[in-house]
Amino acid sequence: MTLPRYAYLGPSGTFTEAALRAMVDPDEVEMVPAIDVLSALAAVRDGDVDFAVVAIENTVEGGVTATLDTLATGAPLVILGEVVLPVSFELVARPGTSIDDITAVAAHSHGLAQCRRWLAARVPGAVQVAATSNAAAAGELAEGVAGFDAALAPPGLGGRLGLEVLAAGVADNPHSATRFVKVGRPTAVPPATGADKTTLVVHLPDDRAGALLAMLEQFAARGVNLSRIESRPRSDRPGEYSFSIDALGHIDEPRVAEALVGLKRTNPVVVFLGSYPAATGYPTPVTPGTSEEEFAEARTWVQALRSGRH
Repeated sequence: MTLPRYAYLGPSGTFTEAALRAMVDPDEVEMVPAIDVLSALAAVRDGDVDFAVVAIENTVEGGVTATLDTLATGAPLVILGEVVLPVSFELVARPGTSIDDITAVAAHSHGLAQCRRWLAARVPGAVQVAATSNAAAAGELAEGVAGFDAALAPPGLGGRLGLEVLAAGVADNPHSATRFVKVGRPTAVPPATGADKTTLVVHLPDDRAGALLAMLEQFAARGVNLSRIESRPRSDRPGEYSFSIDALGHIDEPRVAEALVGLKRTNPVVVFLGSYPAATGYPTPVTPGTSEEEFAEARTWVQALRSGRH
């Protein structure tokens, strides 16, 4: 039997690999490391893998722009699930290196951002070097080919590579977390669970006062809460922006479906990126007057009016 293939930001030992292992039984899939998010998502689009797991948001930097922008353009992809992992790092170096010896520290750009204040306080003046992943930076140190003295690595990786751990629990925010999503090619939407999220990209119809408010009213009028909204510059229209949105609810729920109908009627581009179970598992709050039953009662009432049954 052919196992489903999952691309993830490699090499082995990254937080993305940990997210993948949290989503699936690693013995029942083939895990395929990719050099970056773009390559992982391209592998799904090209059919080289079945799915990809990529970071989409963290509590320090917000949205992961490489993921948001790659999902928003190109052949359609959809989000099928998500997981949220706590994130902290170990500062690792080759044996014999002390923290006072460090002149350069490497990590993925988001890792550096999540430890900016810690690095400034503990290794002031050290150059920060962006790597393709935190695991890749630690791997280069272990192989002796790095142009830096230390790296921020996921917990446990440095020890497995024979590196010395100079500090553990490295993070500016002890509650730092990153949200990862499972991405695949379009398929039937998973059934609603009552604790779901719908991700969209919306282009406004024009650049005018009130255009964003008019778009948001499509959600507000139907009682759909938004857990995330971020503006992203449009590559085809310099100076104009699209909006990446997470709405609480599922496309099978009338209030969400009608909000999508309203968005499609009033905006030139609406990209549906999937309805899927939210990682929190908390039931979606329903505003009075917007439940499935209340939508059904309202439709029945209108049909009665049309037939003369007042």
